[in-house]
Amino acid sequence: MTLCNMTTEMGAKTAYIQPDPITLDFLQDKTKLESPGVTTDPGYRYAAEHTFDVTGLKPQVAVPHSVDNVSDITAYLGRAINQAFLGTCTGGRVEDLAVAARILKGRHVHPRTRFVVVPASKGVFLEAMARGYIQTLVEAGATFVTPSCAACLGTHQGILAAGETCITASSRNFPGRMGHAEAEIFVASPASVAAAALEGKIADPAQYLA
Repeated sequence: MTLCNMTTEMGAKTAYIQPDPITLDFLQDKTKLESPGVTTDPGYRYAAEHTFDVTGLKPQVAVPHSVDNVSDITAYLGRAINQAFLGTCTGGRVEDLAVAARILKGRHVHPRTRFVVVPASKGVFLEAMARGYIQTLVEAGATFVTPSCAACLGTHQGILAAGETCITASSRNFPGRMGHAEAEIFVASPASVAAAALEGKIADPAQYLA
């Protein structure tokens, strides 16, 4: 789903990845599937096939002001942030809230940092609540917003002011995307967002997940 969402950044109008049994199982109790989806024609040959070895890949961050401007997070460790934003369709799934709760359990958000959390849907919100993730994050100092797009496109709580810096698990970091055009947005993983909320600066989440 994330790959299909982000192919627009490569100039595609739309994208489709043939679902596998894991995907179909995931969707089974979330929607009424009348068809398993479109399947590739028998004997179809792709124009090219690429294999990527990500074994040694470090956590990545997209640097202002483009999702294409990607770097190892180590190049920006210690960069102070005003806000950490976790949620929306790309960063507000149950597993995203789970990793944030794991990092912040028994700890507290940095006193000079806002930690705004937006579950991807009502269903996600309820499941995360049942699993105890919501209580853990609230106790850690997170502010919850009704499931929506929210600050992802600058329409609700978490809108940035001029000169502010945000690290987000949402999908875009263009100028003015989350508020003022003079704000800076770093796009990172939910784990990196939670670690930054804890430290008040961009941090490597690996130390909290060992």
